[in-house]
Amino acid sequence: MNDAPAAKTRASACETADDGGAEPAATSTAAGGRPDEAALLAAARAGDRRALEELLAWEAPRIYRFGRKMCGESADAEDVLQETLLAAARGIADFRGGSSVSTWLYTIARSFCIKKRRRSKYAPRHEESLDEGAAETRRLPDAAPDPEQATAAHELGAALSRAIDALDPLSREVLVLRDAEGLSAREVAEVMGTSVDAVKSRLHRARAAVRAQMLPLVRPGEGPAAARPECPDVVQLFSQHLEGEISADTCAAMEEHLAACPHCRSTCDTLQETLSLCRRVAGPAVPAATQATVRRALHQFLQLP
Repeated sequence: MNDAPAAKTRASACETADDGGAEPAATSTAAGGRPDEAALLAAARAGDRRALEELLAWEAPRIYRFGRKMCGESADAEDVLQETLLAAARGIADFRGGSSVSTWLYTIARSFCIKKRRRSKYAPRHEESLDEGAAETRRLPDAAPDPEQATAAHELGAALSRAIDALDPLSREVLVLRDAEGLSAREVAEVMGTSVDAVKSRLHRARAAVRAQMLPLVRPGEGPAAARPECPDVVQLFSQHLEGEISADTCAAMEEHLAACPHCRSTCDTLQETLSLCRRVAGPAVPAATQATVRRALHQFLQLP
């Protein structure tokens, strides 16, 4: 979007942002083929093993995606998936529903991912606290992809993977959970055991880093417009806007500036495009062999035929 009206539409969304970012869709009612999580959870906690199996099977793909993005290796992601689902099966009776099932499972999966990273020879020597300083090619959905579209999707997915993988582990977790998996900032903070402010601080830096890496592919052949001395850090400001951190007055000032400044308007638009790509690009599917292995392990634990 390269005109002033587009900038106006972009900034006017300020009024709808809240202090935790957009919440994911509710999961307590069945819709679009989604199982009734609340009913399954209640039945599982009451001892219905089939309901527990169905609930965990529904959540398995997102846990596998998270493990794949965080651990890097498919074998590690498979281990994280199985360990997470078995741990959840053991602890379901004690789960009190203070968070969504997916948030609870991400918390469990994260602990296994950290163990995997610490055992890896490529692990960082220091596992930084989030509060300090408060790949398989992804697939773009397309109704009727032609060869050129498939090639472009491949390139974008691979580039996005590289950009996310280049982040430090904690920044990667924040970006994946917030911008790829769609958790709110509050839910990300709960999963990671830290404050919302710490999550948002790292999220803003991660978004800026990934945008910079993706720029040549998001806007190929487009030379950047020159910034003016008075230009603000619009990447930081727009990221803060998405998390409900800027006032209506600041938002209005940013809207006015974007309408008059091609450089900042283009910068803001490429951030939007990059974050949209994070949401649109599908993660790797759970391999059939892994599904079968995990199902057998769950059946054995739950004593199902």
